[in-house]
Amino acid sequence: MEEILDEKKKDWTNYTIKSLAFWVIVAIISGIVFGVINPKLAVEAKPGIDWFIQILKWLVGPIIFLTIISGIVGLKSLKEVGTIGFKAFVYFEIVSTFALAIGVLFGNWFAPGSGMNLSVDSLDPASVEKFTHGDPHLGSVWSILKGAIPTDPITPFLNGQTLQVLVMALTLAILISAFGGVYKEKILAPLETAQNFFFKILTVLMWLSPIASFSAMAFLIGKFGIASLVNMASLLGVMFISVSAFIFVVLGIILSIFKINVFKFMRFIYKEVLIVFATSSSESALAPLMRRLEAAGVSRGTTGLVIPTGYSFNLDCTNIYLSLSVIFLSQAFNIPLTIGQQLSIIIILMVTSKGAVGVTGSGFIVLAGTLSALGGVIPVVTVAVLLGVDKFMSEMRAVGNLCGNAVAAVVVGAWDKQIDMEKFKYSLDYPESVKDVIPG
Repeated sequence: MEEILDEKKKDWTNYTIKSLAFWVIVAIISGIVFGVINPKLAVEAKPGIDWFIQILKWLVGPIIFLTIISGIVGLKSLKEVGTIGFKAFVYFEIVSTFALAIGVLFGNWFAPGSGMNLSVDSLDPASVEKFTHGDPHLGSVWSILKGAIPTDPITPFLNGQTLQVLVMALTLAILISAFGGVYKEKILAPLETAQNFFFKILTVLMWLSPIASFSAMAFLIGKFGIASLVNMASLLGVMFISVSAFIFVVLGIILSIFKINVFKFMRFIYKEVLIVFATSSSESALAPLMRRLEAAGVSRGTTGLVIPTGYSFNLDCTNIYLSLSVIFLSQAFNIPLTIGQQLSIIIILMVTSKGAVGVTGSGFIVLAGTLSALGGVIPVVTVAVLLGVDKFMSEMRAVGNLCGNAVAAVVVGAWDKQIDMEKFKYSLDYPESVKDVIPG
């Protein structure tokens, strides 16, 4: 009996050591400790995460491009592309509105800004100048359409412009489907070979994620310090509760409609969640998530369309952050908002929160634009109090957005009958059976 237990312990130890997720956790803890011990040197670790994300951007573009083309060309007809796109749009609008409402409701319920009694006069307008002087049309329909059209076919891949890559891939896929005729199969073969090649590179690259995780955490703690966490603990706590409620209640109810257990689903994507949390970037797990869902039974066309599009139009937990932040600022600066004004926040953010992904400082720009659209009831300069804590909140936003888009792909796939549900549920019960980009 003891020999069996020793053997199992040995197997578990070997599995743990070979698991990438284990080393990411070690890196996160090490980065936090290093940031506390030597903040000045920890700040210098930033290139580790910057380089990792930049390389990922170079890989994510081709992977999305090839996945969308092969997925759409592989569909029976172009009509299926339209139905998947329409259902995804309907889903995005409904769920993202729920997310905005959660931010407002939880902000009022927990009142994280009450009692802070901050003064607008004590703030330095120069600290938020670069956010308040952004594109005033950011998030408008015209801005989204304009930003979706690439100026050349190379730059979107180098800069990781997901929406532009999506448009190019859709255009080419539709042309191949419409006019490819008998040559479609011959066109598909090299595309699938190229896609597998990029995924193999990505699998190797993911072994560098512990270094990126260490760099991200060390920089975060070194730059902003534990003190910023303590000072804004109430806001961070409410953000955590709001994101958790969205994932386990809202998404849990949606998944239950299709008889899918949310806890099993979260266990299924936990490695992608961990990577996103550690790097504070949704891009770090976008391609692995697409691969994992496809391997579990969701059609390539669905994952290729829904997930990249979702990163522009279905940033649910960014919506929670934006609406919660407005309520927090009104409380912190003792500026009461009427029910009508709070409804206006939801309506304005339904428009302004779209299409801002990929723009540096977009969260603050959208937040500043929303405050301006409210007629100056809350001065735009008040967003300065969020500068120190925004980086910590971005971890929660990134994780929530990943979960929201993963569920969106499954729901749209089930709704449009583009998922092998028997295979998918088996994959949830036995996640180790699914081929994975993230080892361990």
